This record gives sequence, C-alpha cells and structure tokens, in this order.
Amino acid sequence: MTTIYREITPLTKHDCFTIFSRHKREFDFPLHHHEEFELNFIRHAKGVKRIVGDHTDVIDDIELVLVGTNLPHGWFNHRYHYQEGDEEVLEVTLQFHRDLFDEKLLSRNHLSFIRTLLERSARGILFSRETAEGLEPRLIGLTRKHGFDSMLDLMSILHDLSTSRNMRSLANASFSSEPFSYNSRRIQKAFDYLQNHFNQEITLLDVSKLVGMTEVSFSRFIRKRTGKTFTDSLNEIRLGHASRTLIDTTLTISEVAYRCGFNNLSYFNRLFKAKNGCTPKEFRENFSGTRMFV
Repeated sequence: MTTIYREITPLTKHDCFTIFSRHKREFDFPLHHHEEFELNFIRHAKGVKRIVGDHTDVIDDIELVLVGTNLPHGWFNHRYHYQEGDEEVLEVTLQFHRDLFDEKLLSRNHLSFIRTLLERSARGILFSRETAEGLEPRLIGLTRKHGFDSMLDLMSILHDLSTSRNMRSLANASFSSEPFSYNSRRIQKAFDYLQNHFNQEITLLDVSKLVGMTEVSFSRFIRKRTGKTFTDSLNEIRLGHASRTLIDTTLTISEVAYRCGFNNLSYFNRLFKAKNGCTPKEFRENFSGTRMFV
C-alpha cells in the first residue's frame, strides 16, 4: 500500500495565490496532494515522468498542467538526466486557494468557463503545447507582479486556459473524490448510480429506466453530453476505482478486477493498458517505486 505525502503549501489565509519560479537539475519532491489548485509549467525536462491521479506519462520538453484539489501528483526524473552544458529545467508553479472563487461567484455567466475548468481539474488537465508556449511569458511575468494587478492577470490566465483548444483530462473519472457537475439532472442521476453500483452488473437498460428514457435515446443523450458511450463511461468509472484500489491495497490483480466490476481478467488487463499505457502490475510498480513520505 502506498502513502502519499500531504503538502502544506506556503499559502496563508491572507493570500489570493502564490507563484514561484525556479531552475533545477532534478525532480526530488515526492508524490503529494494539497487543498489548493496548482498550475505547473515546465520547460527543458524531456523524459521526466508525470503522475497525476492514476495517470502516468513521460513528458516532452514543455508542458502545462492544472491539478485540482487533493489530487495526487508529482514529477520524477525517470529518463531525464542533467548533463553539464544542458539548459536547466525551468519550473513555474502557481497555487491558489480552493475557495478563492466561491460557488456564488462561479455561478455567474461571465465565469462559466472558469467554473468548468476548475471542475474538470479534479482529474488534472494537460494543455496543448501551443497553449503552454503562449502562456509562458505571462506566467514568468506574473512572478514579478504584486497586488491587484497580479490578481487581474491570474483571472485573465485562467480564462484563457478555460477557452483554450485541445486540453486533455488525465486521471480516470472516478479516481478523484471531488464532485463534478454534468449540468444535467439526468446525466448526474445516471453517473451517481454508476458510481454507487460500479462493482455490480449494470446494463444500459437499467440506467435508461432510472432516468426515464429509452435505451436508444439515453445512449444518444450520454454520448452527446459526455462525448463517450455508456460502456466507455462505465468502464472509466470502474478503471478509476481499480487504480485507486491498486494503490491503496495489496489485493491481487484479479481480486482488484472482480471487486471493481470486471468479471473477465484478460478484458480488464486489456482495458487498463489501453487507458493507462501500462498493465495493472506495471501501474502498481510505478507508484510503489516512487519516493514517498509519510
């Protein structure tokens, strides 16, 4: 079982946000989580391994990631090794309180895109290379600003992120414990049911009846609202629970699969590798091999 370090960030209750820039030659901070949102920009770190929730990947030479509250995350050397003469890694980290924008403020029409962005960050968001390159000078410039102007810049950056193209969610839907709004009572009711019964046999007919729709109508409806089929949505929820169970317990792979609603081990292994880029065994080793603090 893996223990993930809870970071106490330098933010105080009097701060809106904190931002710091540093040059480094290695990544030695442990896998961790914290209450605050975090926007992390990294340059010159090709080969570093990123872990966000249950998602692992090897990064390119530039990236920009928004991490939601209490979502485990970390960057690790992996294939990256500094050699004399190389450019040092540039890392700019921006953290802000989860209540900086309260629910009433985010419910206003003018902030609807930022609200959706922050909700989606519960799974971690990887932004496109173009977005990262475009925001690099503004993030670096923000490290030199103070007071009201810096807060205006933060809101402007978040808005531009919220409307940027080709952003990608990282962790599986059910890995994060943070609530997510689907802006549809029927979809919300369906997903609440899937979350509460993921380890049981669930059919499209069951959920269609629950929300008062025919199978064909609900199948089209969920695809239109989420971009995924009913089966893909259910599998993503089950895979999220499986990832969490692999990290938090010492159950065998087959026990994890069956506990999370997969009755066919080979099917589970195939789906897991397609989603996470590694087998369940390799995934567990990724986490157990990462430096942890209690």
